[in-house]
Amino acid sequence: MESSASNGHRFRRIPRQSYAASLKLDPLLDENLEQWPHLNELVQCYRTDWVKDDNKYGHYESIGPIQFHNQIFEGPDTDIETEMHLANARQSKTEDSADEELPSTSGIQPSGSSIPESSNLLLLKHFGESPLPAYEPVFDWENERSMIFGQRNPETHLPQYASGLKIAVKVLSLSFQAGLVEPFYGTISLYNRERREKLSEDFSFQLSPPEMQDASSSSEQRGIFHLDAPSASVCLLIQLEKPATEENGVTPSVYSRKEPVHLTEREKQKLQVWSRIMPYRESFAWAIIPLFDSNITAPSGGSASPGSPLTPSMSGSGSQDHVMEPIAKITSEGKLNYTSAVVVEVSNLNKVKEGYTEDSLQDPKRKVHKPVKGVLRLEIEKLQASSVDWENTLESGHTIYGSVEHVDRLNDPSITRCPSNGSYGPHYASSKSISFQGKEMARNGSIAQSNLEFAADDFQAFDFRTTTRNEPFLQLFHCLYVYPLNVSMSRKRNLFIRVELRKDDVDIRKPPLEAMHPREPAASLQKWAHTQVAVAARVACYHDEIKVSLPAIWTPLHHLLFTFFHVDLQTKLEAPKPVVIGYASVPLSTHAQFRSEVSLPIMRELVPHYLQDTVKERLDYLEDGKNVFRLRLRLCSSLYPISERIRDFFLEYDRHTLRTSPPWGSELLEAINSLKNVDSTALLQFLHPILNMLLHLIGNGGETLQVAAFRAMVNILTRVQQESVDEAERNVYLVNYVDFAFDDFGGRQPPVYPGLSTVWGSLARSKAKGYRVGPVYDDVLAMAWFFLELIVKSMALEQTRLYYHNLPSGEDVPPMQLKEGVFRCIMQLYDCLITEVHERCKKGLGLAKYLNSSLAFFCYDLLSIIEPRQVFELVSLYLDKFSGVCQAVLHDCKLTFLQIICDHDLFVEMPGRDPSDRNYLSSVLIQEIFLTWDHDDLSMRAKAARILVVLLCKHEFDVRYQKTEDKLYIAQLYFPLVGQILDEMPVFYNLSAIEKREVLIIILQIIRNLDDASLVKAWQQSIARTRLFFKLLEEGLVHFEHRRPADSMLISNSSRSPGQEKPASPKYSERLSPAINHYLSEAARHEVRPQGTPENGYLWQRVNSQLSSPSQPYSLREALAQAQSSRIGASTQALRESLHPILRQKLELWEENLSAAVSLQVLEIAEKFSRTAASHSIATDYAKLDCLTTIFMNVFSRNQPLEFWKALFPVFNSVFELHGATLMARENDRFLKQVAFHLLRLAVFRNDNIRKRAVIGLQILVRSSFSYFTQTARLRVMLTITLSELMSEVQVTQMKSDGTLEESGEARRLRISLREMADESKSPNLLNDCGLPDNSLVSVPQNSSENHWSWTEVKYLADSLLLALDASLEHALLASVMTVDRYAAAEGFYKLALAFAPVPDLHIMWLLHLCDAHQEMQSWAEAAQCAVAVAGVVMQALVSRNDGVWSNEHVNALRKICPMVSSEITSEASAAEVEGYGASKLTVDSAVKYVQLANKLFSQAELYHFCASILELVIPVYKSRRSYGQLAKCHTMLTNIYESILEQESSPIPFTDATYYRVGFYGEKFGRLDRKEYVYREPRDVRLGDIMEKLSHIYESRMGGTTLHVIPDSRQVKADELEPSVCYLQITAVDPVMEDEDLGSRRERIFSLSTGSIRARVFDRFLFDTPFTKNGKTQGGLEDQWKRRTVLQTEGSFPALVNRLVVTKSESLEFSPVENAIGMIETRTAALRNELEEPRSSEGDQLPRLQSLQRILQGSVAVQVNSGVLSVCTAFLSGEPATRLRSQELQQLIAALLEFMAVCKRAIRVHFRLIGEEDQDFHTQLVNGFQSLTAELSHYIPAILSEL
Repeated sequence: MESSASNGHRFRRIPRQSYAASLKLDPLLDENLEQWPHLNELVQCYRTDWVKDDNKYGHYESIGPIQFHNQIFEGPDTDIETEMHLANARQSKTEDSADEELPSTSGIQPSGSSIPESSNLLLLKHFGESPLPAYEPVFDWENERSMIFGQRNPETHLPQYASGLKIAVKVLSLSFQAGLVEPFYGTISLYNRERREKLSEDFSFQLSPPEMQDASSSSEQRGIFHLDAPSASVCLLIQLEKPATEENGVTPSVYSRKEPVHLTEREKQKLQVWSRIMPYRESFAWAIIPLFDSNITAPSGGSASPGSPLTPSMSGSGSQDHVMEPIAKITSEGKLNYTSAVVVEVSNLNKVKEGYTEDSLQDPKRKVHKPVKGVLRLEIEKLQASSVDWENTLESGHTIYGSVEHVDRLNDPSITRCPSNGSYGPHYASSKSISFQGKEMARNGSIAQSNLEFAADDFQAFDFRTTTRNEPFLQLFHCLYVYPLNVSMSRKRNLFIRVELRKDDVDIRKPPLEAMHPREPAASLQKWAHTQVAVAARVACYHDEIKVSLPAIWTPLHHLLFTFFHVDLQTKLEAPKPVVIGYASVPLSTHAQFRSEVSLPIMRELVPHYLQDTVKERLDYLEDGKNVFRLRLRLCSSLYPISERIRDFFLEYDRHTLRTSPPWGSELLEAINSLKNVDSTALLQFLHPILNMLLHLIGNGGETLQVAAFRAMVNILTRVQQESVDEAERNVYLVNYVDFAFDDFGGRQPPVYPGLSTVWGSLARSKAKGYRVGPVYDDVLAMAWFFLELIVKSMALEQTRLYYHNLPSGEDVPPMQLKEGVFRCIMQLYDCLITEVHERCKKGLGLAKYLNSSLAFFCYDLLSIIEPRQVFELVSLYLDKFSGVCQAVLHDCKLTFLQIICDHDLFVEMPGRDPSDRNYLSSVLIQEIFLTWDHDDLSMRAKAARILVVLLCKHEFDVRYQKTEDKLYIAQLYFPLVGQILDEMPVFYNLSAIEKREVLIIILQIIRNLDDASLVKAWQQSIARTRLFFKLLEEGLVHFEHRRPADSMLISNSSRSPGQEKPASPKYSERLSPAINHYLSEAARHEVRPQGTPENGYLWQRVNSQLSSPSQPYSLREALAQAQSSRIGASTQALRESLHPILRQKLELWEENLSAAVSLQVLEIAEKFSRTAASHSIATDYAKLDCLTTIFMNVFSRNQPLEFWKALFPVFNSVFELHGATLMARENDRFLKQVAFHLLRLAVFRNDNIRKRAVIGLQILVRSSFSYFTQTARLRVMLTITLSELMSEVQVTQMKSDGTLEESGEARRLRISLREMADESKSPNLLNDCGLPDNSLVSVPQNSSENHWSWTEVKYLADSLLLALDASLEHALLASVMTVDRYAAAEGFYKLALAFAPVPDLHIMWLLHLCDAHQEMQSWAEAAQCAVAVAGVVMQALVSRNDGVWSNEHVNALRKICPMVSSEITSEASAAEVEGYGASKLTVDSAVKYVQLANKLFSQAELYHFCASILELVIPVYKSRRSYGQLAKCHTMLTNIYESILEQESSPIPFTDATYYRVGFYGEKFGRLDRKEYVYREPRDVRLGDIMEKLSHIYESRMGGTTLHVIPDSRQVKADELEPSVCYLQITAVDPVMEDEDLGSRRERIFSLSTGSIRARVFDRFLFDTPFTKNGKTQGGLEDQWKRRTVLQTEGSFPALVNRLVVTKSESLEFSPVENAIGMIETRTAALRNELEEPRSSEGDQLPRLQSLQRILQGSVAVQVNSGVLSVCTAFLSGEPATRLRSQELQQLIAALLEFMAVCKRAIRVHFRLIGEEDQDFHTQLVNGFQSLTAELSHYIPAILSEL
């Protein structure tokens, strides 16, 4: 039969290798065996090939290891992708030269798509790899199977001699100092020094001198010796012999002479001639070579022990010093990679003296023999697994699991466990080592073959321990070893003995049987054999081993005959002739034991019938009939049992079979029953034949015999099971019998299974009916596995035989229909066994679980043999009995049962009762597993989940299921599970995190391979169910999210289920399959990891050597790992740290890939859903499409790999194309906002691939906005909101090295992204890069044909976002100076408020921040303005909604107070009702609240006229609400306000609400302030010095060492003339300009003049006057003093929302000196007149009026201050200046002076009217002053006197 499992043949024949391969099977056995059925059985048993069922232990052909690529998880600041590309580029440069083939080692993919172009279309429909391989990266099917309770493991096939070690010895040469002249003969055997016994038969060799060598020299042959295990006492015993020495010839002592002397020519000739004529040999020398021990010296008197060739790698005790001994030189020949051949030079050959025996070799008292001066060179080699196994591996054609496994296992543990230094074989002085790798060999067929080639003529030395071992005989051997020991004679003779085997003692002349094995290789059997000659010895000792082939059946007359000869060792005329001295004989039957020693007398001559006692008595004996001849016999036979009971059984069996016994067969019954008492070794040795014969009887004996045979068989099996060494449930010998040896009699007899099942069935039924069946029944159950496997194999063999010949090649054997009766019988038996399981389980008996597994395997096996419908009957019988939720124990059994059956490849096809039910099993499996997840027992839940994962892995990774249709079929098979979960989600939610992951992986795997139609069906049931479906996908995203190792610290072991009985293996990974933890802890435990599990084929190379010192590999790490795992719940993080770097890297690689695969899988399903939903063919909430939106929000918010982002955007695009209207609708605001947020978040990523895609994503949103709203206002609000949220998450600034802040990379990249979004030129490239069609941005709404996309609007959108970004950035940059520079802080808030104006909430938020900032600075007016602005926003929104009591007039009234209340916000503010933002907060009440706040703040600023106009806005609200109490309060406040205004106005000192300063900034360090001028509004008590100090304080700290100068005057600054390295401030007090003021008037301005009426104190123009001279002097008299008046226009008006406004325009006028003079005088005149004409209402107001009048008069006319008017006169009206004046100017000046004097005069009069007593003196002074002033003036203006 061919050996392939796939072409329909289950069975593989494994040929037997007879151990003596070189010999024909003994002719004595080939006699007619028919008359001895038992012999026939035995020979058949040993000779037929083994038959092995290749599929018995499951079938799984793994696909190659899956290549994972590094997934790149980018953060905002990383660009791993580019770094890897660069690293790769560097690497490939170096590699190109070295090796073109090497793939890039880092395992990243090229940046393109993850799918190779060439792959078939199936792959292209998937976005990513399947998540399963990454979840189970080291799926080890063998290992997973071995975890199943009661799992049957394939036993290594046990061909005899294959276990343990094999040592091959080859004799190379022999050399003597004296020279090698004559031929030498020798034997080598294994010998145990301690027990003093031979372990193997002799291997003979012959060494001839070169001139005598003929072609057939035997030195080429190798002897192969078998050893169980290395041991110090095992050694090679070498014995040399040479032709017997000639009397008076050259004695052997020439070889041991002390002085090195060569043989003379004459001696040489003599020796050569003699050796040609002398056929007999004498013993010459011996040596012992210890194989495994180097420091026990051979007790040869000297210390010289040959270095043991195989020592160091075996025993480990020999240190290097001992190896190199002075005598034995070990040399290495060539490089032998795979075997360790060692050449040993044996120089301690001990010369033989008389009387040496094997026993005396070890005797310490014996005399030291003289050493021989010579060297024997041997090559000793340790072989790998036996050649028999090579047969298996080569035979099988393709290596299946079983055979690889056993090749591996046969490598003795001592071979595969490397010693710590990793070297094999011996150490040499130079400590070089020959290493060889067993694995390599096992994997490599060619080596195996070469091994076989030279195995052909090797001599396999029979291992004597075979006959004493407790294991079944597997080979046919049948011979007797004869060892003549000594013959004690009374006089010296040259004796030798001839041995022959005779059939009877009748005729001595008849030739003996040809039964003697010759010494020469490959010769045929001979009639007799000779021993050595004992030369001139009284006690002749022999060392020969004579091997006799025995007849198959022997009679009492078969005997050995020994003939003793004397030979003369002298050459007379012809060759010496031997002379017979006597005879001895041994009948075979008397010594049929393993070993026996016999002493015999020697007869003088032979008489016929010399064996008979009567004849013996008459014979004449030598040496007075004493037993002078000692010999030893050793019987080695697998045909002749030494146990009498077994022989009896064989005999009765023969008689029964040949029908020679009486028909009732009672003797046979007795013989069968007495098998119980056979001793266990004998029983084991003949186990196979005995079982065969019993089965034969069970198969076709009568009923009584059947039962007896069955019971005997149970008894034998139980004994074998109990008495064998191994603890396994299935005893290794029995497994070997079933798996290999049992072949159902090769079809020579009817199959066994009907008989076996009948006997067992009837026994089971009797038990079920309650009869007593004795204790045997428990044994039957314990051994049930054996019988079940026998039944199965018997059926399978029958099936194969039925179909073998007429089956077209390549087809599977069709299933066999069992005959009705047999099947009924099996059903009944099965039923009884299930009942046993059920009952025993409840009692908690251990046996039940094993029986349960056996039953499961029975069904498993039957599936491949008989009609599935019949198996279905059995399985359903089982499941009926165990239906529903049952006790934990029973449930566990049921799970195990399903787990075992489902591992079968065919289970998929198992039909059920209902013809449509193709897959009864899988549906049962799904139901049961789902039930289990609801079970209370937590360990059960885990087991159930695991079962499914393993099943799916098996399908996924098996080469045979790679076709698309297979995958689809499997997916459809399991898909109902998803339905069950959806029906009862709480079950899923109750699972622990680990189980949830298992379930989710299962779901994803099923859905991945499912066809769209089935998926859509699942979505058609109901909206809620579809939602749950996507809930599961979300769970998947959550549970498999990739967290960087740092994140997982927090969640270390939260997911441990509380109910784990045994401490689980340490957890290295949260997200991968539980199997990984086991795999990693194993890997961490083996210090040297030569290979991964056989499955995944990973080979760990050690990471570079520095990582661990060889002496202590990872020991620290491991200690840590041990410590960690012992602490239950050790943090995953710490465990990972303890891993070897390569392992850790792999772990991370797997986790990354798992996460990526899950995300891509979910995305793929979402995309299918989106496409299906577009056709409205499924049940979902079409108003919101919440299934899609939740998935999108979920994937966006998690850490995703680059590959995912690349796949996401095409899907994103198509989803928005299909469902834009729904997604952009109000209902989905939350979704949109999240998406917008994440797109902006991605837009700050450093990785360009991700950033570009984010830009595209934003553009897709804009496109949808155009399509469905034709404008982007709402989107703008949305993006503004999300930008604001993003700003709080992203770091927009970073520290520079000098401690200051600068814009961060994130902010910079966001800015680039926003610009790109509106960049028309870059758009096509971007779309191409991201794999979207060029027309993706064309937005054509329904029922319209033109494209609504407008780049200008997009630009506007981008700009408004950039504005917000800049404002946020600026605000962030101010962080460090916030507390110092309050002006800048306020401006920061102000800009934010402006930038976020489109979003009322944010606008208000920043305005309120600003308001608070102002209140802290006590800038009440500014704070009030902020409150007004807030109220304005609310009020506008209300007016635009027609909601509330206000109208546009009211808004305008507000706008007068605060110009910022613009109209632009309104329409959008109401349009942008975004969830959590917008008009919901904009109520009348909030407006009133802020109006009242403004009122409070304005009154604090004493700007009462503002308060009045503000409060009037509240009144309509209270009126409409009829809250009269509030109205009363309001009016009371108004009253107070108006009174305050009156008070301000009537105050003699004019009221100022603030002081204003112009500040100019010059210097680069000021940054954006450089060369700008601002007007600052400061509280009224701030003087010029204060503000200088304040500003210096603010800016000095920021100058960083640059000096700060204050420019002392207020002249115009020429910035270019200033020193660039210095910073300058120019600070000038300025006056506000009234709305109607005449700025061209030359008068000096007196502020109080203008506050004549209530008018809003709103200023946006300011002026200041600067005196200057034109003649270059810094100061001159009045006549030279010019005046420049500068008027500044600010941006906006005070009080504003900020404390300073930038100057937008400045104009200046110049006044000449005389105009100045006139102005000065006119100013005074006006002041006085003003004071006089001021209407005062009541008389009570006199006092303040008097005071101000006195003040002005005193300044005008008092003598001491008259310098003012007088100096004007002296300056302009006298001398030279007067001539310069134009007449017009002169007249004006004089007129002004005259008017001034006139007004003074009037004033003095009024003063007189007002004063009382106390002011009389003052009045007098005034009058005097006036008069003297008049007098002075008259000098210049004579007319003055007449005027006054």
